[in-house]
Amino acid sequence: MTQPTTSQPILVTGATGNTGRHVVAGLLAEGVPVRALTRDPERARFPEGVEVVAGDVTVPADVTRAARGAGAAYLVWPGTDAAAKGAAEVVEALGAEVGRVVYLSAAGAEETGGVWGGVERAVRRSARAWTFLRVTGLATNALAWSDKVHRGVVRAPFGAASRSLVHERDVAAMAVRALVDDGHAGRAYLVTGPEVVSQTDQVRVLGEEVGIPARWEEQPLDEALVELSLEVGVEFAHQIIEHWTVNVDIPEEVSEDVARVLGRPALSFREWARDHVADFTPDRAEP
Repeated sequence: MTQPTTSQPILVTGATGNTGRHVVAGLLAEGVPVRALTRDPERARFPEGVEVVAGDVTVPADVTRAARGAGAAYLVWPGTDAAAKGAAEVVEALGAEVGRVVYLSAAGAEETGGVWGGVERAVRRSARAWTFLRVTGLATNALAWSDKVHRGVVRAPFGAASRSLVHERDVAAMAVRALVDDGHAGRAYLVTGPEVVSQTDQVRVLGEEVGIPARWEEQPLDEALVELSLEVGVEFAHQIIEHWTVNVDIPEEVSEDVARVLGRPALSFREWARDHVADFTPDRAEP
């Protein structure tokens, strides 16, 4: 049986997010003290026993205060700023306080750079020990269709794009292992689901799990680009379109890193859909 490497608390940034809340729960299950950094402690709902610190992960002084006395940290850097503005100062502050940093990164960070590559470089420079979780894509991205699946049609571009989406619980489980066990320092794991699933099939699976027949409707690219630009900004919208374009001909890679680290297969997209049925089911309560 593995044991936590330290009795010091572990700092979790992004603690109310898709992966962070599961990291908090996983660390508590390991018997490890948890400290959560959040901008709004009054609205955050953490399990009993979690030490809550008010602050912003993009502010070095807040990170220093939150990390002081912690043994390790789970780092989630917000936003998609290609220059990773401010990350170097934050990571330097973090590295000065904790002995281990586990960073939620992205597949291709080392090759393509962007915000994830920039933060990785900062972590390498400043952290005494580090682990990168390079995720191909979180299955939670499918929540963008939550208001469409129950209507039976998802209209978007690149239905043939195939992705190896990973369940957020698997990402969190990988983070917990890297935070509390030895043997993960200096490793960059490719964190994926166990299979590639086209966007068209993702919608079909969601419909099957919700119990409503759902289909994909291909959207013209120029129309989709306008909508994406309004949601995430022009630069990131073009990055998304480029990624989807590639995935039509070249499916995302499927890695065995999750299975190797966790000792079980990665959770499938259907399992994710089953866990999130309520998110795709309209409220049928009477007014």
